[in-house]
Amino acid sequence: MAKGRRSHQPMNVLLVRLRLIGDVVFTTPLIRALRRHLPDARLTYLVEPSAAPVVQGNPHLDDLVVAPKRRGLARLQDDLTIARQLRRANFDVAIDLHGGPRGAWFTWASGAPMRIGYAIAGRRWMYTHAVPRAADLAPRHSVLNQFDLLAPLGIDRCEPARDPVEMSDDTAAGDRVRQRLDAAGIGPGHQLAVIHVSAGNAFRRWPAESFAALAAALVSRDANRRVILLSGPSDRAAAEAVAQAARDRLGSTGPAIVSAEFDLAETRALTARAAVYIGGDSGPLHIAATTNTPIVQLLGPTLPERSMPWRSPMYFAEAVDVGPLPCRPCHQRRCEPGDFRCLTGIAPERVVAAAERAMQR
Repeated sequence: MAKGRRSHQPMNVLLVRLRLIGDVVFTTPLIRALRRHLPDARLTYLVEPSAAPVVQGNPHLDDLVVAPKRRGLARLQDDLTIARQLRRANFDVAIDLHGGPRGAWFTWASGAPMRIGYAIAGRRWMYTHAVPRAADLAPRHSVLNQFDLLAPLGIDRCEPARDPVEMSDDTAAGDRVRQRLDAAGIGPGHQLAVIHVSAGNAFRRWPAESFAALAAALVSRDANRRVILLSGPSDRAAAEAVAQAARDRLGSTGPAIVSAEFDLAETRALTARAAVYIGGDSGPLHIAATTNTPIVQLLGPTLPERSMPWRSPMYFAEAVDVGPLPCRPCHQRRCEPGDFRCLTGIAPERVVAAAERAMQR
């Protein structure tokens, strides 16, 4: 219990996790565990706009604070405004779930008498409780790494069956997805494969020709199948090129393979409708893990022990990777061999086989 808090008051807890979508998804088991152990606490989550939909409507949270991601003086003004808001909230506990400079500063600026974060050089002074951080490339799941931050509160056990990743249903997003599927000629009777072809960096990008071969193979095996190739805004043209290459392989211009862009809530609704989700280690894959849909994960330099879908083992999830390499895992800053062999070495036939196993489930 935080020092100076009257025992009859519910604990007031701030969670800070900025930046990446997948990492915010990985914090949701921690939110659930906090609610279970502190049923009367008030839980507030501070997040940036891009990942806010992940925790919007989370049933275990009481409040959401969205920190704008502007630059220069505008960001300074935003951060000072939010810091004053946090200070007025009188938090008992603030937990920095990342350790980046901005998140650490928000945690310190909250004024909470108990501030928990990783023991990172140059920032540990901002916390009252500094927790050792697992090595970046350690074969340990990111969810467990973040769960370490609950140890000062006496919470130290996390299992995917009890505390899976989660994201709330969005009825409006589901309606939009159904309308778009109808417009594309994809009905409830079709077996839908969702393939995410975008990647945040070259270390997570499977070759375009491999994606095209995968999509074409899935459709060629069953005329009732439909494939949607997902992409982010910056990869829209690349995704359409993959779709066209797959259609060329099939010798068809029909609607069996299409490319599309969906927002995060729509991506979840679309995945929930699918027979399989296939993609690399990215935010959309971990959003897919909040559904029951079978998942095939393509892993390049990342180890499955670190980033496999965190959910009940009763739901199908299979990682496809190249196997042991002297350079794997890596920090994803420079490809030592120079040819991204951890990705190019994954044959489309192996992914097709995994997808078939998934769809049989």
